[in-house]
Amino acid sequence: MSFVVYPALDIRDGQVVRLLQGDYAQQTTYGDDPLPRAQAFAAAGARWMHLVDLDAARAGGYTLAPLLAQIAASTSLKVQTGGGVRGRDDVARLLDAGASRVVIGSLAVRDPGRVLAWLQEFGPDRLTIALDARQGEDGVWRLPVHGWTETADATLDELALRYAQAGMEHLLCTDIARDGMLSGPNLDLYAHLSRRLPGVAVQASGGVRDVADVAAARAAGCAGAVLGKALLEGRLRLEEALAC
Repeated sequence: MSFVVYPALDIRDGQVVRLLQGDYAQQTTYGDDPLPRAQAFAAAGARWMHLVDLDAARAGGYTLAPLLAQIAASTSLKVQTGGGVRGRDDVARLLDAGASRVVIGSLAVRDPGRVLAWLQEFGPDRLTIALDARQGEDGVWRLPVHGWTETADATLDELALRYAQAGMEHLLCTDIARDGMLSGPNLDLYAHLSRRLPGVAVQASGGVRDVADVAAARAAGCAGAVLGKALLEGRLRLEEALAC
């Protein structure tokens, strides 16, 4: 299983932004140039990118189809994208718009029955299941939903295993406590998931600061790492990350 680096762009109101631990009130804006940034990813040698529609994640209704089409027309990048997926037609629409893989987050936690059916319909290589997790004082990883304000009944271990047994191939897992914090990825979490879910390509998300973190995620068993804030702030060069 080859390791994939996913340079990431989060888009809100047409702007490239980052939220601190998913909080819309704690936003840093990096510019209104998502297409040139995606083209720069491709020029640096990236094969994939991760694209998030934050407006849709909050209100539903994916808004980045025109940008997705521009990226597809002007680069060879494969795009993993999500935000606001509420139903089957949303998945089909994103794939038709040029997405190589659709990311399904909160719905994968709230209504796994529906999402499990989509794995069969669209194929497990076309979907990335995104489970954002927070570790409790008891050590159990739980799955906050609704803007991370409520907690689902199933734990991360339980739901991830259920998806894996149904054929899931791609799992994007974010440690909420590290999201946007530049504090390093949670290597214990990713090593645990990689052991528990053999054959599933686990993507590390949250906390990556530098090339050493990318290499450490790979060593922990991850099949990929999502690079956001560190890239946007110039702490990490994409070429260096791709080289490792």
